[in-house]
Amino acid sequence: MSLFLRLLGEEDKGAALLEAVRAVAAGEADPRVFDVEPASFEQVPGAPFAYWVRDGIRRMFRLHPAAESDVRRFTKGLCTTDDFRFLRLYWENRGEKQAVRWFHFVNGGSTTRFYQAVNIAINWYKDGLELKAFLDGKIGKENQWSRWINSVTYYFRPGITWPLRTGRFSPQVLPTGTIFSVRSYAAFMPKDALLCALGLMGSSALDFLLKLSLGRSGHPEFVIGVIQQAPFPQLASSECAILADTARTAWSLKRKLDTATLTSHAFLLPALLQVQGKSLDTRCGSWSDRMQQTEQALAEIQSEIDARCFDLYGFDEADRAGVMASDSLGESGQSDDAETGDGDEDESSGPSADPKVLAAEWFDWLVGVAFGRFDLRLATGEREAPPEPEPFDPLPVCSPGMLTSDQGLPLNEPPSGYPIAFPADGILVADADEVQGQVGSDLMSRLRSILRILAVRIEGGDAPGLAAEALEAELCRLLGTKTLRDWLRRPSGFFADHLGRWSKSRRKAPIYWPLSTESGAYTLWIYYPRLTDQTLYTCVNDHIDPKLKEIGADLERLRGNGDLDAKTRKRADALLELQREIQALREELLRVARLPYKPDQNDGVLISAAPLWKLFRHNPWRNALHSCWETLETGGYDWSHLALALWPERVRALCRTDKSVAIAHGLEDLYGG
Repeated sequence: MSLFLRLLGEEDKGAALLEAVRAVAAGEADPRVFDVEPASFEQVPGAPFAYWVRDGIRRMFRLHPAAESDVRRFTKGLCTTDDFRFLRLYWENRGEKQAVRWFHFVNGGSTTRFYQAVNIAINWYKDGLELKAFLDGKIGKENQWSRWINSVTYYFRPGITWPLRTGRFSPQVLPTGTIFSVRSYAAFMPKDALLCALGLMGSSALDFLLKLSLGRSGHPEFVIGVIQQAPFPQLASSECAILADTARTAWSLKRKLDTATLTSHAFLLPALLQVQGKSLDTRCGSWSDRMQQTEQALAEIQSEIDARCFDLYGFDEADRAGVMASDSLGESGQSDDAETGDGDEDESSGPSADPKVLAAEWFDWLVGVAFGRFDLRLATGEREAPPEPEPFDPLPVCSPGMLTSDQGLPLNEPPSGYPIAFPADGILVADADEVQGQVGSDLMSRLRSILRILAVRIEGGDAPGLAAEALEAELCRLLGTKTLRDWLRRPSGFFADHLGRWSKSRRKAPIYWPLSTESGAYTLWIYYPRLTDQTLYTCVNDHIDPKLKEIGADLERLRGNGDLDAKTRKRADALLELQREIQALREELLRVARLPYKPDQNDGVLISAAPLWKLFRHNPWRNALHSCWETLETGGYDWSHLALALWPERVRALCRTDKSVAIAHGLEDLYGG
C-alpha cells in the first residue's frame, strides 16, 4: 500500500500538507489522504495514478466493454496544413458551387454538448484532388497525402464528433454529409445507436472516467486512444431509448436558440422577431426569458442524463458527489470556465440576451432583407417555418430563413407576389444627405420600407407609418446612435458589428461591403454573393455617374442665382467637396475594374475584396485587405483565381512545377511541361 496526499483544492498548500502529515502520524482519518495499492492503477488503461477514487471506480474499466468495438469506430480526420487556402466559411460561396466543391467541415473549437453550428466548408472537389496534390508536394512524392488525410471512408457519414481540447468532454452531432478534422475527432456506429451513444458520451460519468484515464481534470486532451478504451456499458433497449430521447431533446433545444443566429444553418428569424411584444424592449425581455428557460431545461436534461449514467456505471452517492465537485474544480484548481477550447472558434457565436446585440442582429437582418438574402415573408406570416430536421440529417445549403428557390438555392430576383423589390446586381447606395435618399437604390429608404411592413406586426394599429417611426427611434436608442443612417455611415457602426458577426474560425468574411468616399458621405453597398466582374462598372454607370450629374445640376442652379449668400456658398462648397470625393471614388473603381478585376467566390471574401482595400474606411478590415493584396502581388496566393486573372504568365509558369496550383486553375495539362 502507498500513501497519496491530494491538496489541489487547498489555498495554503504548505499548511495543508503539514496537517495531513500530522494526521497520518497520529493515525487519524483525513479526507486528503489516500491509502492505495499501486497495482490497482493498472485497471485503468495507461495506469495513471488515479489514487483519489475508490477501487470500484477504477474497476469499471474492467467491468464494462471498451467503447471501440466491432460496431463502434473512433477515429480522426484530416489536416489541410493550409486552412486559409482550403477552408472557407460556408457563406463565402454561392449555393450552387457548394454542391460540387465545398463541403461542410467540423474543425474543433465548440465546447457545447449535443449540438454545434457548422460554419466551415472545405474544398473537397473530386475527392480532395487539389488538397491531396498539395500535401504530396510537401513531401515531394505522390500518394503521401495519407499522412494528413485520415479515415476517408468515414467522410460524409452521420456520427458523433468532439473537439480535442475542452474543459469538459463535449460530444456533438456530426450531420450526414460532413467531413471532420484532426481537431474534431469522430465516432461512427449504426445510425439507430447514435443518439443513445450521444447521451452516454455527454454524461458527467463518462467525462469523469475519461479524465481519470488521462490522469488529469484540468486542461485535458480527449485523444482517440483514451476514448477508444473508455468503458461503455451494455444497455437494454429501454435504457437506450430513454438516453436517445433526452439527447435529442437537448439537441433540439440548443438548435432552437440557434435559429436566431444569422450565420447558422438553422437560422430562421432574428431573436426580436421570434418573440412577442409591442416594443423592442419588451421583446428583448421576452428573448432573455426564453434563453433562461432553455438553459434551465437543458440543466434538467443534463441532470437526468447524469443520474441514469451514474446508475449504469454503478457510482455510489459519494462517488456522484465527487464527480459533480470535480466538474467545477479542475486539477489546477481553476474552474472549467477558465479553460479554453482549442482555439478554432475565436469569436463568441452563441445567442445573446444583450439588448444592443439583439438590435444589431435585427438591423443586420434588415440589410439582408433589403438585398434579398433573407425572406421577409417569415416575419409577416406569409410563409410558414419549415419543420425541424432530424439531428443527423444533411445540413442545407441555405438556412430556412433565407430567400431561396424551390431547389433551396439563393434567388437573384423576387419571386411572384414577394412584398418588396431588391437589387439583382447586389448594389445599394447610402447617401449622407437625407434629402437625396430615394426609394430606388437608397439603402436607408429600403430599410424604412421594410420597417413599415414590420411595424404593423410589432406595433399594430392603423398607422404603420407612424409606428415605423417609433420603431426606428427605439432601434436607434438600443444601438446607441442618433439615426440609422448614421449607424450605416460610421465605420465603427454597422460594418464593424457586421464584420465581427460574420467572422469566425479565424476567417473574416463580411458579405455586405461599404465602398466609400473619403468622408463616407457617399457609399456603395455591395452584396458579396452577387459580386461579378461587371459589378464595379455597374457602380460607375448606374449609380456614380447619375449622382455626379445630379451634383453638377445642383451646382449650376446655385451659381445661376447670381451672388451667393453665406448659406448658399456653404452649400455650394459642400457639393464641390462631395463631387471631388465621388470623382475620386469613380476613378479608383475604374482603376480596379481594369486590372482586370475578375472575382471568384472560390477565393473567399478576403482575397475577393483585397484589390478594393483603399475604399474601405474601417481600419482593421482595410489593413487586413491591404496585407492580403501585398501577398497577392508577391505571389503568395497564386492558387487563387484572382491571381490568374491579374498575373496570368506568373501563375501559368507556377502551374508547370506545382501540381496543386495547376489543378486549382484547371490547367493540369501544363504541369510537368
